[in-house]
Amino acid sequence: MNDKVNLEQAFSQFSEYWSPQVAAELNGQHVRLAKLKGEFVWHAHENEDEMFLVIRGELTLRLRDRDVKLNAGEFFVVPRGVEHLPIALEEVCVLVFEPAETLNTGNVRNERTRTDLERLDR
Repeated sequence: MNDKVNLEQAFSQFSEYWSPQVAAELNGQHVRLAKLKGEFVWHAHENEDEMFLVIRGELTLRLRDRDVKLNAGEFFVVPRGVEHLPIALEEVCVLVFEPAETLNTGNVRNERTRTDLERLDR
């Protein structure tokens, strides 16, 4: 049985940066919540689009040809195959929508790669 998700309560359940948490699943997709701070890694997702919705803070998605700055309430879809570098100067809370099999670091494997994502309590 599904319950509603309160985003403020969900974000209060974790503190680690760059470690997505699964808030819900639908049609083979994950609704992931993450706290970001600092600079991530350049990466791409060859087979999946990735949607970033900023809930709190300001996020810059650096693409090879431009920067996309997102404020709370704004989202951007990074098309499959497009290299991007998320940057958060201060703490940012984001909702990321993508296929369940998508690795957070895409085509890059390093210490920030998360393969077994935690699920949030509801």
